[in-house]
Parts: sequence; structure tokens; C-alpha cells
Amino acid sequence: MPFSKDFTPMALKDTEMFKPIKVGNMTLPHRVVMAPLTRMRAIKNVPNGDLASLYYDQRSNYPGSLIITEAAFISSQAGGYDNAPGIWSDEQNEQWKKIFAKIHANKSFVFVQLWNLGRQAFPELMARDGLRYDSASPDQYWSEEVKKTALDAGIKQHGISKDEIKQYIKEYVESSKKIIESGADGVEIHSANSYLLHQFINASSNKRTDEYGGSIENRARFTLEVVDALIDAIGAEKLAIRFSPFYKSGGMSGINEPEWKEMYCYMLDQLEKRAQAGNRLAYVHLIDPRVTRGWNEDSDGAEDKHDNSFAYDHWNGVIVRAGSFATNPELARESVENGRTLIAYGRYYISNPDLVHRLEEGLPLNQYDRSSFYRQDSIGYTDYPTYQQAIDMGWNKE
Repeated sequence: MPFSKDFTPMALKDTEMFKPIKVGNMTLPHRVVMAPLTRMRAIKNVPNGDLASLYYDQRSNYPGSLIITEAAFISSQAGGYDNAPGIWSDEQNEQWKKIFAKIHANKSFVFVQLWNLGRQAFPELMARDGLRYDSASPDQYWSEEVKKTALDAGIKQHGISKDEIKQYIKEYVESSKKIIESGADGVEIHSANSYLLHQFINASSNKRTDEYGGSIENRARFTLEVVDALIDAIGAEKLAIRFSPFYKSGGMSGINEPEWKEMYCYMLDQLEKRAQAGNRLAYVHLIDPRVTRGWNEDSDGAEDKHDNSFAYDHWNGVIVRAGSFATNPELARESVENGRTLIAYGRYYISNPDLVHRLEEGLPLNQYDRSSFYRQDSIGYTDYPTYQQAIDMGWNKE
């Protein structure tokens, strides 16, 4: 796999990117974050401890790095993919312990992203396992193809009841406590990218008429109830949350929803209100408008006329920003000039186990192989070379 020719590398070692910052109860020596990256290497929802341990070991080798793991299901009911990991069982958490031990041995830090798929689950798998096919509202399928798959499998999309909302909140709490006990430094609530909490936030998927639907305040309620429950359970300094205001995959409306900005301003105001009362989250994670669709190439479908700068006026804490920063190093440099900003890297963290060092020195980056993102083995997972290994193999002579 050659070095990427899509951009000119820039050394960031003399920029704000490599100045320390306090995040929750951690002090990080730099602002490079590994974004949560679904890799589908788990086996029946149990992390592949040996393979995943090596993968995270490689990518946490620069001391003080913040690693946000791939999303993990809070319960079997919250799942719907066989090869993504969970965090609800002792068997799963024994494997996570191996992963956390490798990261901590490198003197780096780890937050685990909490996942609930909702209607993004594969309906045929939910039917197979005797589970509900959940969302904010019934029969609001995100595509006709998915609707046909569900009905062919004999399952219908279910708008969850208020009691089921309470059960999910309980599962967020229980799984968070377990994963912290297993050694994670914190958890990140996944309230983005068209998954269940986002399905409640977004008016295109939420057609409820009770206190969880309709107004901005009502559609935000479920997410904020999860936040409050986890603040009580593990502490605000070990808690973070991810939003994707511009996202359009999975039936989300992005900026086509008239109140999109008001929704996220409200959400951030509510988080700041909790912070002012002594419960400031470790960070808020925002996906920039250069990434508006899933499974896309960098900047495909970008919303060039908008950005997440409004967030800084509503949330006074740390903000992690994600979205094609590897191919836009000048933008990364400019973004961290705001002292509260960290930058999350995704695809190029997959293909560059020593990414932090390469960003520091302005070295070329390995091009990623999209076709291997979701394989079940080590190919495209733990076999990418470091910069020195690539040089030793003659990549600079191509």
C-alpha cells in the first residue's frame, strides 16, 4: 500500500496540536485523538482480545494519546451486528481488559463509545435472535429496502415505550459501570450517525406525540436522561458525548431539518448548564460537515457553507472535532488554535499505526484500503507498517 498522494503533509509539532490539555481527569500531551472506528473483528459480539489488543497497542504507542474505541453495544437488544463488540457480559469485558492493559502500558488513555443501533440494526438478525427492531417511532423505516428486509423476516419496526426507554437507560448505566471497572478511563455516548439516540433527536425519524417527541426539548429528552444517569453512575469527568448535526445517512435529515441548529444549540446549552452546576463532561465530540454520509469517501457530500463553530458559543468545555482533517492539515492546524479543541482522526489512523508521530513530523501517510475495513482477520487491521517500516520496504522509492 503506497503513501497517499492526496495532500501535502505538514509538520504540526510546533503548533497547538502538540501542547498539553486537560480533558476530564486526564492531562494529554497532544491534541490528536483516535476516532471511534467500527472494524467488525469481534466474534459473536465478543472482542477478539488478542487481535484487537495488538491493533490498539499499535495505535496507542505515542504516550498520552486518547483512544476512543470502536462503538460497543450496551446490551444484546441494543445490537444487531454479529461482529461488533458488546460490553454487557463478563466474557466481553474480560477481553476488553486485555485491550485496556495494552493502551495503559503505553501510558495512553481510552474511552469506550456506547452504542445502541435502533433501526440501524439488521432486522433479519433481530428477528433471528428474538429481539425487537427498535426506533423512536413505529414504521419509520429509513429506506424501502430495509422495510422489505424487515417484513420478509417477519419483524416490524417498533417505537419503544417509556418503560423500554427506562430499561435502555438502566443498560447504559450498567454497561458503563462494568467497562469502567474493566479499566476504561471513560465512556462516550454515541448520539450521532443515525443510531437510536440520534433517531430520537431527528424529526425525520421521531414522530412521537408524547414527552419524547415533537418539540426540541422533547426530542432531546432521551439523550439528556442518559447523560444525567451516567453522570450519577460514573462521574461527569469520565463521560463524553458525540453529535453529528449535518449527518444525512440512515434517513437523517441533517440541515434539511428546519430546526437543526436550534436543536444542537439547545443540547449544548443543556450540557453547559450541567457543567456550571459542577458536572462538566470530559468533552463534546462533533462530526464536521465535511462528513455527512456513512460509507463515503473523504468530503463526499460535504456541507461547505456550514461548520460547527456555533458550538463554542454554547459549550465552554473541550470539543473534539472529526472529519477529514488528515487530508486537510492546514485546517487541523487552524482548528487547534482554539485552545479547547482536539482533532479526531479516523481512516488514516487505521492505515497509520504511528499516526501521531507522522503528524508531528509532517511525514507521508499510508493510504488506507477501504475494502479491508470490515474483514474478519488481521489484513487491513494490524498489518499496516510504521513510517520506518515503510521506508525499509522502499515505499519512498516508488
